[in-house]
Amino acid sequence: MSRYYNNRNRRRGLVVILSVALAALALFFVIRMLWCRCHSGGNPVCENEEKPGVESQYFLDICIDSMEVVDGTIACNQFLSTLLSDYGVGASTIDFIARNRRNVFDVSKIRGGNHYTMLLSNDSLETPLYWIYQIDQRNFAIFGLTDSLSARLYRKDSELRMARTNGVITSSLWNAIVGGGGDPALAVRLSEIYAWTVDFFGIQEGDAFDVVYEQEYIDSVAVGLGEIYCCKFVHRGDTIWAVRFEQNGTCDYFDENGTSLRKAFLKAPLNYSRISSKFTHSRYHPVLKYYRPHHGVDYAAPSGTPVYSIGDGVVVTKAYQKGGGGNYLKIKHNSTYTTCYMHLKGYAPGIAQGVRVRQGQLIGYVGMTGVATGPHLDFRVYKNGTPIDPLKMESPPTDPVPAEAMHGYGEEVRYWRKALLGKEIPAMYVPELDPVLSDTTDDTLNTVGNK
Repeated sequence: MSRYYNNRNRRRGLVVILSVALAALALFFVIRMLWCRCHSGGNPVCENEEKPGVESQYFLDICIDSMEVVDGTIACNQFLSTLLSDYGVGASTIDFIARNRRNVFDVSKIRGGNHYTMLLSNDSLETPLYWIYQIDQRNFAIFGLTDSLSARLYRKDSELRMARTNGVITSSLWNAIVGGGGDPALAVRLSEIYAWTVDFFGIQEGDAFDVVYEQEYIDSVAVGLGEIYCCKFVHRGDTIWAVRFEQNGTCDYFDENGTSLRKAFLKAPLNYSRISSKFTHSRYHPVLKYYRPHHGVDYAAPSGTPVYSIGDGVVVTKAYQKGGGGNYLKIKHNSTYTTCYMHLKGYAPGIAQGVRVRQGQLIGYVGMTGVATGPHLDFRVYKNGTPIDPLKMESPPTDPVPAEAMHGYGEEVRYWRKALLGKEIPAMYVPELDPVLSDTTDDTLNTVGNK
């Protein structure tokens, strides 16, 4: 009898051990499944992670080993309802996403021509698991179509690489940059940096540039610009340096002597236009048909072109001049200078008499109000109440690099002079690691390298 009970207890012990082992094994697989779900954007199976030497495949951060990937493009005037219903997504699911996931991404803002990706189960059912909309090159909206109908944003990481572009202008700065393989946005950035020192309406054939900057990449595709570190611009025979220098947490651009490129006034109050009439004491008026003074510069531009204040100041007049300048603004910048903007189509929001404006602030739009044969801006400058030629106006610079910072700034200038003589793109500037800063001479100022 005792042997019988001993055998029964032994069998019970084996059953308990076996049950614990099975429970532990089941718990292992549950934990493994949850880990895989957590690390694959919610998809429960990462098949290749179980196979030694085989890497799992991911789209963004979602493991797609057990999924079918279908790429598409949003058609013109296509709605999300018709797009998802073609993949078998129910109307209630689509309605829930549209109504309850606007805090993540408003699906009414999808645009024709943008790309999307559908992730389907890799079986006979082809169940839709995710719909992923590419907002732009960097940002994606990911919508889970099962369980909790999740929604989240994904942002791709970018990489900054040093780049260099130089060239000689034959038609326009934009054409020269693009023709040399540079980022087209460089033309805009350089026009902003040199807005106070270079008249971009007076660019001449033979003007040249050499610029070192950061180019931003996503998946080896250039998507934008980082910082511009240094540029030299040869304009009408003069070389104008622009070196980026940071002090007290603020960055600005200075010439080789530490003088700021940021002047009290912009060179022109608008972009992308041409000069149709210059300052003169006797001009034949195309409408009135007689000669009279024209104490301004006419910039021909399409109606609605933005007009900006060339400097800080206060709006002293906002009015309509019958039989003459139409809608116009006068801005008093200081005790010496006042500017006038005429024939405006309209004014920017908030612009009124007595309002203070900043340099580069939008103040109105090109029009042809008053006496005008076509849309243009009649821009005038007054010095001590007397009209002067805006194209010949001298503008005093703002604060230079302070004396106590000139040693550090001088190192940067010498570094970039030497760098722009070399054929290789310079690495990120680290002055304390540069052993040959003093080997550069001033003759590099008059040289523009060939790419």
